[in-house]
Amino acid sequence: MKIVTIIGARPQIIKAAGLSRIIHEHYADRIREVIVHTGQHYDENMSQVFINELGIPQPDYNLHVGSASHGIQTARMIEGIERILLDEKPDYIVLYGDTNSTLAGAVAASKIQVPIVHIEAGLRSFNKSMPEEINRIVCDHCSTLLFTPTLAGFENLAREGFKTDNDGPYNIDNPKVFHCGDIMYDNSLYFSTVADQKVDVLKRLDLEGKPFVLTTLHRNNNTDDKLRLNSIVEAVMELSKETVVVLPLHPRTRKMINQLLDEDKVVRLFHTDNIIITDPVSFLEMIQLEKHASLVMTDSGGVQKESYFFKKPCVILRPETEWVEIVKTGAATLVDADQDKILQTCRHYLQQPPVNFPEVFGDGHAAEFMLEQMTQCHNDKTPD
Repeated sequence: MKIVTIIGARPQIIKAAGLSRIIHEHYADRIREVIVHTGQHYDENMSQVFINELGIPQPDYNLHVGSASHGIQTARMIEGIERILLDEKPDYIVLYGDTNSTLAGAVAASKIQVPIVHIEAGLRSFNKSMPEEINRIVCDHCSTLLFTPTLAGFENLAREGFKTDNDGPYNIDNPKVFHCGDIMYDNSLYFSTVADQKVDVLKRLDLEGKPFVLTTLHRNNNTDDKLRLNSIVEAVMELSKETVVVLPLHPRTRKMINQLLDEDKVVRLFHTDNIIITDPVSFLEMIQLEKHASLVMTDSGGVQKESYFFKKPCVILRPETEWVEIVKTGAATLVDADQDKILQTCRHYLQQPPVNFPEVFGDGHAAEFMLEQMTQCHNDKTPD
Protein backbone atom coordinates (compact mmCIF):
# COMPACT_ATOMS: atom_id res chain seq x y z
CA MET A 1 0.00 0.00 0.00
CA LYS A 2 1.32 3.46 -0.88
CA ILE A 3 0.29 6.56 1.02
CA VAL A 4 1.17 10.19 0.40
CA THR A 5 1.47 12.17 3.64
CA ILE A 6 1.03 15.95 3.46
CA ILE A 7 2.83 18.12 5.99
CA GLY A 8 3.27 21.85 5.95
CA ALA A 9 3.02 23.38 9.40
CA ARG A 10 4.77 22.55 12.67
CA PRO A 11 1.81 20.61 14.21
CA GLN A 12 1.48 18.40 11.12
CA ILE A 13 5.18 17.54 11.19
CA ILE A 14 4.84 16.45 14.80
CA LYS A 15 1.70 14.40 14.16
CA ALA A 16 3.24 12.77 11.11
CA ALA A 17 6.16 11.65 13.27
CA GLY A 18 3.78 9.39 15.19
CA LEU A 19 2.49 7.66 12.08
CA SER A 20 5.90 7.43 10.38
CA ARG A 21 7.45 5.87 13.48
CA ILE A 22 4.85 3.08 13.62
CA ILE A 23 5.11 2.47 9.86
CA HIS A 24 8.87 2.06 10.27
CA GLU A 25 8.54 -0.21 13.31
CA HIS A 26 5.61 -2.43 12.31
CA TYR A 27 4.46 -1.83 8.72
CA ALA A 28 7.65 -1.34 6.70
CA ASP A 29 6.90 -4.43 4.63
CA ARG A 30 3.30 -3.42 3.95
CA ILE A 31 3.20 0.38 3.64
CA ARG A 32 5.31 2.77 1.60
CA GLU A 33 5.03 6.37 2.75
CA VAL A 34 5.79 9.30 0.43
CA ILE A 35 6.13 12.56 2.37
CA VAL A 36 5.25 15.91 0.78
CA HIS A 37 6.19 19.15 2.55
CA THR A 38 4.19 22.07 1.16
CA GLY A 39 6.56 24.66 2.60
CA GLN A 40 3.74 26.46 4.46
CA HIS A 41 6.10 26.78 7.42
CA TYR A 42 9.46 27.48 5.86
CA ASP A 43 11.40 29.05 8.73
CA GLU A 44 14.14 26.69 9.98
CA ASN A 45 12.91 26.98 13.57
CA MET A 46 9.32 26.20 12.58
CA SER A 47 9.92 23.31 10.20
CA GLN A 48 13.25 21.57 9.54
CA VAL A 49 14.25 21.50 13.19
CA PHE A 50 11.21 19.31 13.96
CA ILE A 51 11.92 16.95 11.07
CA ASN A 52 15.48 16.50 12.32
CA GLU A 53 14.59 16.19 15.98
CA LEU A 54 11.68 13.77 15.67
CA GLY A 55 13.34 11.41 13.24
CA ILE A 56 10.89 11.88 10.39
CA PRO A 57 12.26 10.79 7.01
CA GLN A 58 13.28 13.79 4.93
CA PRO A 59 10.37 14.77 2.65
CA ASP A 60 10.38 13.23 -0.81
CA TYR A 61 8.98 16.50 -2.18
CA ASN A 62 9.00 20.12 -1.01
CA LEU A 63 6.70 22.57 -2.79
CA HIS A 64 8.37 25.64 -1.22
CA VAL A 65 5.14 27.66 -1.36
CA GLY A 66 6.31 30.11 1.29
CA SER A 67 4.26 32.96 2.67
CA ALA A 68 1.35 34.47 0.74
CA SER A 69 -2.35 35.24 1.07
CA HIS A 70 -4.64 32.30 1.83
CA GLY A 71 -5.80 32.10 -1.78
CA ILE A 72 -2.40 32.28 -3.42
CA GLN A 73 -0.77 29.93 -0.94
CA THR A 74 -3.55 27.34 -1.19
CA ALA A 75 -3.65 27.54 -5.00
CA ARG A 76 0.08 26.87 -5.27
CA MET A 77 -0.29 23.89 -2.97
CA ILE A 78 -3.21 22.44 -4.93
CA GLU A 79 -1.23 22.65 -8.15
CA GLY A 80 1.84 20.98 -6.64
CA ILE A 81 -0.03 18.27 -4.74
CA GLU A 82 -2.12 17.34 -7.78
CA ARG A 83 1.01 16.89 -9.88
CA ILE A 84 2.57 14.62 -7.25
CA LEU A 85 -0.58 12.53 -6.82
CA LEU A 86 -0.81 11.96 -10.57
CA ASP A 87 2.83 10.84 -10.64
CA GLU A 88 2.79 8.70 -7.48
CA LYS A 89 -0.71 7.16 -7.85
CA PRO A 90 -1.12 6.44 -4.11
CA ASP A 91 -3.82 4.33 -2.51
CA TYR A 92 -4.47 7.10 0.03
CA ILE A 93 -3.48 10.67 0.79
CA VAL A 94 -3.10 11.30 4.53
CA LEU A 95 -4.03 14.75 5.80
CA TYR A 96 -3.65 16.14 9.31
CA GLY A 97 -5.61 18.81 11.11
CA ASP A 98 -6.88 22.03 9.61
CA THR A 99 -4.20 24.15 7.92
CA ASN A 100 -4.11 25.49 4.35
CA SER A 101 -1.98 22.44 3.51
CA THR A 102 -4.88 20.26 4.70
CA LEU A 103 -7.38 22.16 2.58
CA ALA A 104 -5.15 22.04 -0.49
CA GLY A 105 -4.60 18.31 -0.13
CA ALA A 106 -8.33 17.70 0.22
CA VAL A 107 -9.22 19.73 -2.87
CA ALA A 108 -6.44 18.28 -5.03
CA ALA A 109 -7.11 14.66 -4.05
CA SER A 110 -10.91 14.78 -4.26
CA LYS A 111 -10.82 16.26 -7.78
CA ILE A 112 -8.78 13.33 -9.13
CA GLN A 113 -10.42 10.71 -6.89
CA VAL A 114 -7.55 9.82 -4.61
CA PRO A 115 -9.11 8.58 -1.33
CA ILE A 116 -8.45 10.88 1.63
CA VAL A 117 -7.60 9.82 5.16
CA HIS A 118 -8.25 12.69 7.57
CA ILE A 119 -6.47 12.39 10.91
CA GLU A 120 -7.96 14.68 13.57
CA ALA A 121 -11.38 14.68 11.92
CA GLY A 122 -14.61 15.98 13.42
CA LEU A 123 -13.22 18.89 15.41
CA ARG A 124 -15.44 21.96 15.49
CA SER A 125 -15.04 25.36 17.11
CA PHE A 126 -18.38 26.45 15.59
CA ASN A 127 -16.75 29.69 14.50
CA LYS A 128 -16.47 29.89 10.73
CA SER A 129 -14.59 33.17 10.89
CA MET A 130 -11.60 30.99 11.77
CA PRO A 131 -9.88 29.80 8.56
CA GLU A 132 -9.12 26.52 10.32
CA GLU A 133 -12.81 25.80 10.80
CA ILE A 134 -13.48 26.03 7.07
CA ASN A 135 -10.44 23.89 6.31
CA ARG A 136 -11.43 21.08 8.66
CA ILE A 137 -15.05 21.01 7.53
CA VAL A 138 -14.10 20.86 3.83
CA CYS A 139 -11.54 18.14 4.46
CA ASP A 140 -13.97 16.02 6.48
CA HIS A 141 -16.59 16.16 3.75
CA CYS A 142 -14.07 15.13 1.07
CA SER A 143 -12.64 12.21 3.06
CA THR A 144 -13.11 8.45 2.81
CA LEU A 145 -11.60 7.42 6.15
CA LEU A 146 -12.02 9.82 9.09
CA PHE A 147 -10.23 9.31 12.39
CA THR A 148 -11.54 11.38 15.30
CA PRO A 149 -9.31 11.99 18.34
CA THR A 150 -12.21 12.49 20.76
CA LEU A 151 -15.75 11.33 21.30
CA ALA A 152 -16.95 14.91 20.73
CA GLY A 153 -15.41 14.82 17.25
CA PHE A 154 -17.14 11.53 16.52
CA GLU A 155 -20.48 12.98 17.65
CA ASN A 156 -19.98 16.14 15.57
CA LEU A 157 -19.64 14.04 12.42
CA ALA A 158 -22.72 12.02 13.33
CA ARG A 159 -24.72 15.25 13.65
CA GLU A 160 -23.48 16.33 10.22
CA GLY A 161 -24.89 13.19 8.62
CA PHE A 162 -21.89 10.84 8.60
CA LYS A 163 -22.77 7.20 9.17
CA THR A 164 -21.04 5.97 12.30
CA ASP A 165 -21.90 2.30 11.72
CA ASN A 166 -20.90 2.06 8.07
CA ASP A 167 -19.66 -1.37 6.95
CA GLY A 168 -18.45 -0.33 3.50
CA PRO A 169 -17.48 -0.39 0.76
CA TYR A 170 -15.90 2.95 1.67
CA ASN A 171 -15.55 5.90 -0.69
CA ILE A 172 -16.06 9.65 -0.70
CA ASP A 173 -19.85 9.17 -0.87
CA ASN A 174 -19.84 6.43 1.76
CA PRO A 175 -17.04 7.30 4.21
CA LYS A 176 -16.05 5.44 7.35
CA VAL A 177 -15.69 7.20 10.70
CA PHE A 178 -13.51 5.89 13.53
CA HIS A 179 -13.06 7.14 17.10
CA CYS A 180 -9.44 6.24 17.73
CA GLY A 181 -7.80 8.60 20.22
CA ASP A 182 -5.29 11.36 19.58
CA ILE A 183 -2.00 10.74 17.78
CA MET A 184 -0.53 13.70 19.65
CA TYR A 185 -1.13 11.83 22.89
CA ASP A 186 0.88 8.95 21.40
CA ASN A 187 3.68 11.38 20.59
CA SER A 188 3.65 13.13 23.94
CA LEU A 189 3.97 9.86 25.82
CA TYR A 190 6.77 8.64 23.57
CA PHE A 191 8.75 11.85 23.26
CA SER A 192 8.46 12.90 26.91
CA THR A 193 11.01 10.22 27.76
CA VAL A 194 13.18 11.21 24.80
CA ALA A 195 13.04 14.86 25.87
CA ASP A 196 14.42 14.10 29.32
CA GLN A 197 17.38 12.36 27.70
CA LYS A 198 18.16 14.79 24.88
CA VAL A 199 17.35 18.37 25.89
CA ASP A 200 17.66 20.63 28.90
CA VAL A 201 15.80 23.80 28.05
CA LEU A 202 15.22 24.44 31.77
CA LYS A 203 18.93 24.88 32.31
CA ARG A 204 19.35 26.91 29.12
CA LEU A 205 16.66 29.39 30.20
CA ASP A 206 17.69 29.35 33.88
CA LEU A 207 14.37 27.83 34.96
CA GLU A 208 15.57 24.94 37.08
CA GLY A 209 13.61 24.79 40.32
CA LYS A 210 11.57 27.87 39.47
CA PRO A 211 7.77 28.06 39.00
CA PHE A 212 6.82 29.61 35.67
CA VAL A 213 3.90 30.20 33.30
CA LEU A 214 4.46 28.98 29.74
CA THR A 215 2.79 31.25 27.16
CA THR A 216 2.39 30.91 23.39
CA LEU A 217 0.67 33.35 21.04
CA HIS A 218 0.36 33.03 17.27
CA ARG A 219 -3.23 33.14 15.98
CA ASN A 220 -3.94 35.94 13.53
CA ASN A 221 -7.02 37.20 15.36
CA ASN A 222 -4.79 37.86 18.38
CA THR A 223 -1.57 39.01 16.72
CA ASP A 224 -3.13 41.20 14.00
CA ASP A 225 -5.64 43.01 16.21
CA LYS A 226 -3.96 45.86 18.10
CA LEU A 227 -6.50 45.92 20.93
CA ARG A 228 -6.41 42.16 21.50
CA LEU A 229 -2.64 41.97 21.24
CA ASN A 230 -2.23 44.89 23.63
CA SER A 231 -4.61 43.31 26.16
CA ILE A 232 -2.75 40.00 26.15
CA VAL A 233 0.67 41.65 26.40
CA GLU A 234 -0.55 43.84 29.28
CA ALA A 235 -1.76 40.70 31.07
CA VAL A 236 1.60 39.00 30.52
CA MET A 237 3.50 42.00 31.93
CA GLU A 238 1.17 42.24 34.93
CA LEU A 239 1.45 38.49 35.60
CA SER A 240 5.25 38.75 35.48
CA LYS A 241 5.09 40.79 38.71
CA GLU A 242 3.95 37.58 40.43
CA THR A 243 5.77 34.78 38.60
CA VAL A 244 8.16 34.07 35.74
CA VAL A 245 6.54 34.04 32.29
CA VAL A 246 8.24 32.11 29.47
CA LEU A 247 7.25 33.31 26.00
CA PRO A 248 8.61 31.43 22.94
CA LEU A 249 7.77 33.87 20.15
CA HIS A 250 6.60 32.82 16.71
CA PRO A 251 8.51 34.99 14.15
CA ARG A 252 5.31 36.58 12.91
CA THR A 253 4.13 37.35 16.46
CA ARG A 254 7.42 39.11 17.18
CA LYS A 255 6.96 41.18 14.01
CA MET A 256 3.39 42.17 14.89
CA ILE A 257 4.34 43.13 18.46
CA ASN A 258 6.97 45.50 17.09
CA GLN A 259 4.61 46.80 14.42
CA LEU A 260 1.39 47.33 16.40
CA LEU A 261 2.35 48.14 19.99
CA ASP A 262 3.73 51.38 21.39
CA GLU A 263 7.51 51.50 21.42
CA ASP A 264 7.79 51.96 25.18
CA LYS A 265 5.58 48.92 25.76
CA VAL A 266 7.68 46.81 23.41
CA VAL A 267 10.82 47.87 25.26
CA ARG A 268 9.26 46.98 28.62
CA LEU A 269 8.05 43.61 27.34
CA PHE A 270 11.47 42.64 26.00
CA HIS A 271 13.38 43.95 29.02
CA THR A 272 11.33 42.76 31.99
CA ASP A 273 13.42 40.44 34.15
CA ASN A 274 10.57 38.03 34.90
CA ILE A 275 9.59 37.63 31.21
CA ILE A 276 11.81 35.20 29.33
CA ILE A 277 11.36 35.72 25.59
CA THR A 278 12.98 33.16 23.33
CA ASP A 279 12.84 32.05 19.71
CA PRO A 280 10.47 29.15 18.94
CA VAL A 281 11.61 26.08 20.84
CA SER A 282 11.86 22.56 19.46
CA PHE A 283 9.13 20.00 20.12
CA LEU A 284 11.24 18.19 22.70
CA GLU A 285 12.01 21.47 24.45
CA MET A 286 8.32 22.40 24.37
CA ILE A 287 7.41 19.10 26.00
CA GLN A 288 9.96 19.69 28.74
CA LEU A 289 8.60 23.19 29.35
CA GLU A 290 5.01 21.89 29.46
CA LYS A 291 5.96 19.14 31.91
CA HIS A 292 7.55 21.58 34.35
CA ALA A 293 5.32 24.67 33.99
CA SER A 294 2.90 25.64 36.73
CA LEU A 295 0.42 26.84 34.14
CA VAL A 296 0.07 27.06 30.36
CA MET A 297 -1.47 30.09 28.61
CA THR A 298 -2.00 29.74 24.86
CA ASP A 299 -4.11 30.30 21.76
CA SER A 300 -2.75 27.10 20.18
CA GLY A 301 -5.03 24.09 19.86
CA GLY A 302 -2.11 21.70 20.06
CA VAL A 303 -0.58 23.30 23.16
CA GLN A 304 -3.99 23.20 24.87
CA LYS A 305 -4.01 19.43 24.52
CA GLU A 306 -0.37 18.98 25.47
CA SER A 307 -0.94 20.91 28.69
CA TYR A 308 -3.73 18.46 29.47
CA PHE A 309 -1.55 15.45 28.61
CA PHE A 310 0.94 16.63 31.26
CA LYS A 311 -1.79 17.50 33.76
CA LYS A 312 -1.26 21.24 33.72
CA PRO A 313 -4.06 23.85 33.84
CA CYS A 314 -4.54 25.86 30.67
CA VAL A 315 -5.73 29.43 30.10
CA ILE A 316 -7.04 29.60 26.53
CA LEU A 317 -6.65 32.95 24.76
CA ARG A 318 -9.62 32.36 22.49
CA PRO A 319 -13.42 32.76 22.77
CA GLU A 320 -13.99 29.09 21.84
CA THR A 321 -12.06 25.86 21.41
CA GLU A 322 -12.38 22.68 19.37
CA TRP A 323 -11.09 20.80 22.44
CA VAL A 324 -14.26 21.20 24.48
CA GLU A 325 -13.43 18.19 26.67
CA ILE A 326 -10.62 19.91 28.54
CA VAL A 327 -12.84 22.88 29.36
CA LYS A 328 -15.64 20.62 30.59
CA THR A 329 -13.27 18.92 33.03
CA GLY A 330 -12.33 22.28 34.54
CA ALA A 331 -8.69 21.83 33.57
CA ALA A 332 -8.87 24.71 31.09
CA THR A 333 -10.73 28.01 30.86
CA LEU A 334 -11.63 30.20 27.89
CA VAL A 335 -10.63 33.80 28.58
CA ASP A 336 -10.46 35.27 25.04
CA ALA A 337 -8.28 38.42 25.10
CA ASP A 338 -9.87 39.88 28.23
CA GLN A 339 -7.01 41.20 30.37
CA ASP A 340 -8.92 41.02 33.66
CA LYS A 341 -10.20 37.53 32.99
CA ILE A 342 -6.74 36.34 31.94
CA LEU A 343 -5.22 37.54 35.20
CA GLN A 344 -8.10 36.31 37.35
CA THR A 345 -7.97 32.83 35.81
CA CYS A 346 -4.18 32.58 36.00
CA ARG A 347 -4.21 33.52 39.66
CA HIS A 348 -6.97 31.02 40.38
CA TYR A 349 -5.10 28.14 38.73
CA LEU A 350 -1.80 29.07 40.36
CA GLN A 351 -3.47 29.00 43.78
CA GLN A 352 -5.81 26.05 43.16
CA PRO A 353 -4.55 23.87 40.29
CA PRO A 354 -7.04 21.26 39.02
CA VAL A 355 -6.47 17.68 40.09
CA ASN A 356 -8.91 15.91 37.76
CA PHE A 357 -7.62 14.99 34.29
CA PRO A 358 -9.84 12.17 32.93
CA GLU A 359 -8.48 10.16 29.98
CA VAL A 360 -10.33 11.65 27.01
CA PHE A 361 -7.64 11.31 24.32
CA GLY A 362 -7.33 7.54 24.01
CA ASP A 363 -4.78 5.01 25.20
CA GLY A 364 -1.63 6.21 23.44
CA HIS A 365 -1.94 3.74 20.55
CA ALA A 366 -3.95 5.75 18.02
CA ALA A 367 -1.33 5.40 15.26
CA GLU A 368 -1.40 1.60 15.42
CA PHE A 369 -5.19 1.63 15.25
CA MET A 370 -5.29 3.96 12.24
CA LEU A 371 -2.70 2.02 10.26
CA GLU A 372 -4.44 -1.27 10.97
CA GLN A 373 -7.75 0.12 9.73
CA MET A 374 -6.14 1.63 6.63
CA THR A 375 -4.42 -1.67 5.87
CA GLN A 376 -7.62 -3.63 6.39
CA CYS A 377 -9.61 -1.33 4.11
CA HIS A 378 -6.89 -1.63 1.46
CA ASN A 379 -6.81 -5.42 1.77
CA ASP A 380 -10.58 -5.51 1.35
CA LYS A 381 -10.03 -3.62 -1.92
CA THR A 382 -11.86 -0.61 -0.57
CA PRO A 383 -12.43 2.26 -1.04
CA ASP A 384 -14.27 1.30 -4.20
